[in-house]
Amino acid sequence: MPGTPAPIPAPSREVPAIEAVDVVQRFGAKTVLRGISLDVPPGEIVGLVGANGAGKSTLLRILTGLVEPSYGRVRVFGHQPGQLAARQLTGWAPGVDRTFYLRMSGLENLVFFARLNGQRYREAVVRAEEVLAQVGLSEAARVRVGLYSHGMQKRLVLARAFLVEPKLLLCDEATHDLDPNARGQVQGLVREAVAHGAAAMWVTQRLEELRNFADRVLVLAGGELRYSGTVEGLASTAGTRRYMVTLRAGPTAQKPRPPADVVTGMATMVPVGGDRSGIDRYALTLSGDAVLGDPISALTGNGYQVLGCEEEGSGIEQAFLRLVSEGPP
Repeated sequence: MPGTPAPIPAPSREVPAIEAVDVVQRFGAKTVLRGISLDVPPGEIVGLVGANGAGKSTLLRILTGLVEPSYGRVRVFGHQPGQLAARQLTGWAPGVDRTFYLRMSGLENLVFFARLNGQRYREAVVRAEEVLAQVGLSEAARVRVGLYSHGMQKRLVLARAFLVEPKLLLCDEATHDLDPNARGQVQGLVREAVAHGAAAMWVTQRLEELRNFADRVLVLAGGELRYSGTVEGLASTAGTRRYMVTLRAGPTAQKPRPPADVVTGMATMVPVGGDRSGIDRYALTLSGDAVLGDPISALTGNGYQVLGCEEEGSGIEQAFLRLVSEGPP
């Protein structure tokens, strides 16, 4: 086909998938991003979290070339975002999408977008059918998109991101409103792409879904990058943790000491309820450098049966809220 652009060679694994240096974004008098610097190598999933208005979607739009930064340098595999070379390496799944043609089928939509990316017609049809199968939409391939459910449209967005066999995936709330099965399917597709050398930036408000999924997490707040590190590292910055502990006094001849006295110096325990069978619930807050095992061992050693122990809230969530409200550690 005359005028069809030549395929872009596969990028070197030595070149960062994303490189951003001192990126500032202003819209009129409002500054949305303040000196963001980061890099994402191939083969890594990076979670991006932040409160509404933190600048997450703006950063993704800069990486896709839809918005040009007010200041700073951004490269996608060494190319300027928005250039054909960068577009042919990037798959973008926006959180809100109104660009599909509702009177056309899912297959027709994907073929159209594949052609915009320079694919020949037959190649576009084959690739569109492949990605529809990947996201579980084969049976709906020839159904008008206007008849798709919200979840089906979310999967179609992801299918379009995979049209170019991307080396960089930018996913903005890609699993929002999906059932657990579909959510796992989507994450599995991203993992598979990353296992073959792609990189992924995964924007989410579900902090817990980053555990056992993201290699690294970035926290944006007030347009600033306030944390960059592992998910476990983020959870460890949460500081004091509180646990709900369920106890029952064991069958000892002597009445045990009150739980609060047993854990003195290691934790504080406040009763939050109980029943007539002798089962009581306490809110346990660790003190100093104590770990959970210290007060639990003390309680069992003093005649108590520990029937249950649950962390109150997510450590990741607590750390995120602290970073957003207080700033970096």
